[in-house]
Amino acid sequence: MALLEFDDVSVTYRSRGADIPAVRGVTLSVEAGQTLGIAGESGCGKTTLTSTVLRMQPKTAKVTGEIRLDGKNVLDLSWGKIRALRWAKASVVFQGAMHALNPVQRIGDQMAEPILLHSKGTVSSSKANARVGELLEMVGLPARRAQAYPHQLSGGQKQRVMIAMALACDPQLIVADEPTTALDVMVQAQVLDVLASLVKDLGVGMVFISHDLSVLSSACDSIAVMYAGRIVEEGPAARVFDAPQHPYAAALAGAFPRIGDPRFRYAPSGLPGDPPFPGDLPSGCAFHPRCPRAIDSCSESEPELLQIGDRRTACLRVHAEGANA
Repeated sequence: MALLEFDDVSVTYRSRGADIPAVRGVTLSVEAGQTLGIAGESGCGKTTLTSTVLRMQPKTAKVTGEIRLDGKNVLDLSWGKIRALRWAKASVVFQGAMHALNPVQRIGDQMAEPILLHSKGTVSSSKANARVGELLEMVGLPARRAQAYPHQLSGGQKQRVMIAMALACDPQLIVADEPTTALDVMVQAQVLDVLASLVKDLGVGMVFISHDLSVLSSACDSIAVMYAGRIVEEGPAARVFDAPQHPYAAALAGAFPRIGDPRFRYAPSGLPGDPPFPGDLPSGCAFHPRCPRAIDSCSESEPELLQIGDRRTACLRVHAEGANA
């Protein structure tokens, strides 16, 4: 049984009397000890999808389908049980560590809070502080940093603190929402190494959100590419990055030049246009107005996400080529 399963999950927002589809029929799973990457442009539904795991979506959102965490559908749980799941069963590394920490509290106090809260009186303050020191050292920071305030840490150090906080209550699942945003290349590599070692050593499952396929290919076991609220390609990380099937996945992979590869000698051309507004999606395949390989039938019907070779792809041309192979 998978640690986390999205089964035909859709999320719609009610806005100005209309339902706006942000996520449409997503089915994915994550195993313990594995990392699933979710890629796509801003607004494609990555964060909206993963926010459903701990029911963090706003009240205007309606969620259908099933989100099973360790076999239990979180959509059926009471609010009290959801609060018990947060930190203890699943935790989040939020995007933008610079703004995720309380500026007037010491790092150690912020990290100890969920430990004390979820222990329900069984852990003393001294034991919680000792645990904080262990967590900081686990992510490569000295335990004395627990006495520092956020403004006394660099961006990379703050991000490590956020990762340590996510591990505070020994969760089975971590959702990392663009944890390397705004970090320089060297610090980004260090943070990715920390995350990879935690998944390997602790056996936790991880969902890693990013728009950068090159980062995901090095940090994840599998990658799901989203466009306009749907999964358009999903498969082994290296294969999705090196040999993408869907034209949108190919465009994302091609946006990051690789040193020494003659195909990237000139600047990538990029995609024309912008992602569609969720409340006004084009007919057929939502990507067809921007797709360099679109054919007439692409505007007539939305392709299913079908297994083609070693991955699932939602593209009529890929389906036809796979059937003729």
